[in-house]
Amino acid sequence: MINIFKINDKPIVLKSDIAGEFPIYVYIDEARVQLLYSKNIVELLDDDRVKKPLKVSSEGLSFLLQTGLTPPPKTIYQNVYILGIGNTLEVKTISNKLDLRFKYDFPFHNENRLKKEDMVPDEDKILELVAKAAINRIDTSRESFLFHSAGKDSNTIAVALAEAGWQDKFTLVTHRSKGSSDESEISKRIASKLGFKHNILKEVDSLHKKDERIVGEYFQNMPFPCTDNVTLAYPFYSIQMPDLINSNIIDGGGNDSYMMTPLKKRETKLLPVSKVMQNFQHIRKYINSESYFAPLFRTPPEWFGMNGFNYGDAKLIFPDIDSVHGFWKNEVSKRTHLDTIDFKTDLYTSTISELHIRKARNFTDSIGSNLILPFANSDVANYFKTMPEEYLFNRKTLANKLILRELLFNKIKLDSNQIGKMPFTYDSHSLIVENWTLISSEIISCKVWDKQGVSKLLKRMGPSLHGNGWSAGASGRLLYRLYLISGWLNRNKWLQ
Repeated sequence: MINIFKINDKPIVLKSDIAGEFPIYVYIDEARVQLLYSKNIVELLDDDRVKKPLKVSSEGLSFLLQTGLTPPPKTIYQNVYILGIGNTLEVKTISNKLDLRFKYDFPFHNENRLKKEDMVPDEDKILELVAKAAINRIDTSRESFLFHSAGKDSNTIAVALAEAGWQDKFTLVTHRSKGSSDESEISKRIASKLGFKHNILKEVDSLHKKDERIVGEYFQNMPFPCTDNVTLAYPFYSIQMPDLINSNIIDGGGNDSYMMTPLKKRETKLLPVSKVMQNFQHIRKYINSESYFAPLFRTPPEWFGMNGFNYGDAKLIFPDIDSVHGFWKNEVSKRTHLDTIDFKTDLYTSTISELHIRKARNFTDSIGSNLILPFANSDVANYFKTMPEEYLFNRKTLANKLILRELLFNKIKLDSNQIGKMPFTYDSHSLIVENWTLISSEIISCKVWDKQGVSKLLKRMGPSLHGNGWSAGASGRLLYRLYLISGWLNRNKWLQ
């Protein structure tokens, strides 16, 4: 549904639900006399009242190149905004124009939690809330799938659905990764144990003619660019499993904000250094983005998944770029009063929403499917919001989601501590190397870029792909991201 606000209407305040299950997408016309808003981004962008082709925001693109994402409420589009976790928008009329005032207040600060003696988590209650959050969003006229892994989040959902008796209505789907991080066999065993059907999706890294068309159509239909490493795995899922199209798809994302995200061991050492080194960005612009020394000058948010090209290299690509360093330095200064857990989780929320979950939103939006995020449900989030930290994370070991670890061991003997962290991986480096002609052509052909500057960058970074060590890995990650952004800019249907 599209809502409308016009000049001289009574002032309104727009805000998404507490855990961002349903972000509110906002469009304001260039004359600033009419504002449209909806929880459905495709419906909003397709609306005839949204003037197309939409224009790319230089600020949004500056963030995308240097940070890997555009932090809400900003977006890649001019005059389009996202209200996610903590974002509020006040709209009123001033001098016959609509005035937009954005505010941000992170809703899950750790200081608001109960003491350990004041709350004992109820595992059955957790499963009941998660199952209800999933089942209430299911369209029974569609087939239903759960994107599954060896991890704590999707397995808690699987157990919740199983205990609710929904095994025969769902198929668990997992991605077969290369190497030791592959979770597909563990996923298959769990599915069998719980009584679910199971399907394994394969990774594609050599792009043939038909694959180029599939990727091109995906770029065309993605509402937003996304630089998450696994982005290009998704368009091949619906080819391998056509039943995913127009289906119900459950994803386990959405709880990192309220279950909190402890620093990694490396981050505990580097965060104090980073707060100092962020003051020396004038030196950083002289260091290549793929250099071994580049991470020494990262700002704190860049250690939390928000990183990309340095300003100098980004300016080679896009001469009208703005430095985003001042923005992030200011965001860090706003949070100096927070403890390290709150500090990271607050900033990390942008990474969660606009990288991790955005890739799933883009996929389901592009194929007309119904995305369900049980852990982003308000009832689930409010149950965990005041849960004592002793049940969520350990400040010494830095282990997280302790209550889910215990629940899964009690219910299905899944030892998350023994399995360890098995992140959802995709060999994007091989994809870049094996399809270099296609990849470089897509980047150079992007009309938004400076052809001479981007060619210079590719000539410098391309040979590094075949080496070993930091420079090879960094070059692969950065060029893959540049390809994702370029392909989206070249083909996105709302820009044409």
